[in-house]
Amino acid sequence: MSSAPLASVLFVCIHNAGRSQMAAGFLSHLAGDRVEVRSAGSVPADQINPAAVEAMRELGIDISEQKPKVLTTEAVQASDYVITMGCGDACPIFPGKKYLDWALEDPAGKGVESVRPIRDVIKKRIEALIAEIDAKQEA
Repeated sequence: MSSAPLASVLFVCIHNAGRSQMAAGFLSHLAGDRVEVRSAGSVPADQINPAAVEAMRELGIDISEQKPKVLTTEAVQASDYVITMGCGDACPIFPGKKYLDWALEDPAGKGVESVRPIRDVIKKRIEALIAEIDAKQEA
């Protein structure tokens, strides 16, 4: 018997090529089908940052098949959590959503050795987010 996801999370950054893709990869990997995961960018890149792909691969998470997607009003409306990572005023605001702004360094143009610390911060924040979502279900 499958149940509905506990929550829906949208990760938004400018290019949807690094931070938001790593966050979506971690959440999908760590929460499985308990959480619906989306990511988008205000100005999507042509492809995912190869250093982000490599940094995630080092932890056994493959995001290489993901494609940067444009941020839509519908994606925001369909999400319980909207987590922004430097998209500023480009993110639409809707009542009833939980907005979090994660100040993270932009991995664009950086090598994998510079992306690893960003990846590790994202992982810690994802683990805390999962704990928060789980706690809401138990309350």
